[in-house]
Amino acid sequence: MAAPVSAAWAAVAIVGVATIAIKSSGVMLVHGRQLPARLESMIALLAPAMLAALVVTNTFGGDHRLVLDPRAAGVAAAAVPVALRAPLLVTVITAAATAALVRAI
Repeated sequence: MAAPVSAAWAAVAIVGVATIAIKSSGVMLVHGRQLPARLESMIALLAPAMLAALVVTNTFGGDHRLVLDPRAAGVAAAAVPVALRAPLLVTVITAAATAALVRAI
């Protein structure tokens, strides 16, 4: 007998279905009309803002207190290739290598 689906995977599936429904409803509501330029610029900024919030929360947050561990060093090191506009792969490798080095020390 197969194991039942965990609550976490059920939540992932529900959020995935909700995301698809929300995205498709937006296309149906707009239906070829052009959005105002101000709204389009705000929408374009949502994904980077959400990603930044997720990175900060997962890097520095823990049990309602600030946590400084090797992940913080990795994020700080990743700022250099980002500032230099290096490829994403270089940024990820820099962050991972720095975090690993700090953990090893």
